[in-house]
Amino acid sequence: MSLLSVKNLRVTFDTESGRVEAVRGVSFDLGRERLGIVGESGSGKTMTGRSVLRLIRPPGRIEADEMTFDGIDLIRASERKMRSLRGPRIAMVMQDPKYSLNPVMKIGRQLTEGLRLRDRIGAAEARKKAIEALEAVQIRDPERVMEAWPHELSGGMGQRVMIAMMLIPNPDLLIADEPTSALDVTVQAEVLKILDDLVKTRGMGLIFISHDLRLVARFCDRVLVMYKGRVVEEIEAGNLMAAKHPYTQGLLNCLPRIGGAREPLPSLDRSGAWAEM
Repeated sequence: MSLLSVKNLRVTFDTESGRVEAVRGVSFDLGRERLGIVGESGSGKTMTGRSVLRLIRPPGRIEADEMTFDGIDLIRASERKMRSLRGPRIAMVMQDPKYSLNPVMKIGRQLTEGLRLRDRIGAAEARKKAIEALEAVQIRDPERVMEAWPHELSGGMGQRVMIAMMLIPNPDLLIADEPTSALDVTVQAEVLKILDDLVKTRGMGLIFISHDLRLVARFCDRVLVMYKGRVVEEIEAGNLMAAKHPYTQGLLNCLPRIGGAREPLPSLDRSGAWAEM
């Protein structure tokens, strides 16, 4: 049974120049696995992830033939019901901790705020759970980090804090939006191992949004390739480098190669009929 089922998802924005379609007819099912979503900036990856949490606000509008999570109709659910799902059942790690963490609140307060206000947990118990979450993402000195301000953390440390914050309620589904884009290769590998371990040990479903095709091919189980708000190809991650769709092939051809020829990378050829969808 699918943990999440999305059928014909559409996200539109009413603007002064007319209606803009950010997501156009996206469909997929997700079990307790790692699903990658790749594509260029503006292809609709983040909008798809935010739609699952119903975080698109007016003038944006979400429509779908079906969008169910563990049997719950997310399209027709009340806002009160959605608030009960966000965090405890479905969590989202935003792209950049510099913009996601509150710069005027210490890390400890940000980690415990939800526990104290939403779950009515006492200060001591909330702090204990926060420290356990920091330890789970392999932060060596959680007591020090609890007392730190966001600007005192490195990019990798901030990203781990964001992951810890989302994992404290022990969600069934985690949506990770470019969680490694600002990290160096070593820290990137550590963050991926953390996510991989959490999927295996906690049985979570993971939607991994990225522009890094090589990374997704190594890390995920399946991949959705998006272009102009549509899914143009769905493929097993292990077969991504042998994808057949012209758009996916174009993205792969644009990747730099170690030891390759020292010449300008090819640009994506958009002359095919698929580009005019």
